[in-house]
Amino acid sequence: MRTARGRSRNARPLIGSGFSLIELLVVLVLITGATALTATVISAGLPGQQLRGATREIAAQMRYTRAQAIVTGKPQLFFVNADSREWTGPNHRHGKVPSGIVIVATSARIEQPAPGVAGFRFFPDGSATGGRVVLKRDTAAWQLDIDWLTGQVTTKRAEAIR
Repeated sequence: MRTARGRSRNARPLIGSGFSLIELLVVLVLITGATALTATVISAGLPGQQLRGATREIAAQMRYTRAQAIVTGKPQLFFVNADSREWTGPNHRHGKVPSGIVIVATSARIEQPAPGVAGFRFFPDGSATGGRVVLKRDTAAWQLDIDWLTGQVTTKRAEAIR
């Protein structure tokens, strides 16, 4: 008896119509190696990504603080604690910089409520007390500058001084 394709029902399947165990193991080893290599490359870039991300986060929160001062018509404060690597802003906003990142902050003396804490005051006209925050890790560093006249917050790469 023959099927529609011309093969008999009782015919044996073709030998070699699949993958051998060795071929499957070789493919598994190649996939594992590629995954390990990818994980190594990604983890090597992680510290730099954390540094850039922390810089962006603090800059965004400082800009938010400035905007709140303009919108509410009241001065707003933003604090950076270099010792605990924490920041606080208006409306109960707060955060922490990942471990391994060192913060060096410079602000007006009158805005320093405690040792190791730098405060930045943003005024309703958009101006600020000014200052600088440097975030560094190993040989990389990013610098945030707060212009006292305009209150603008800018970021740029900086040299990590040890």
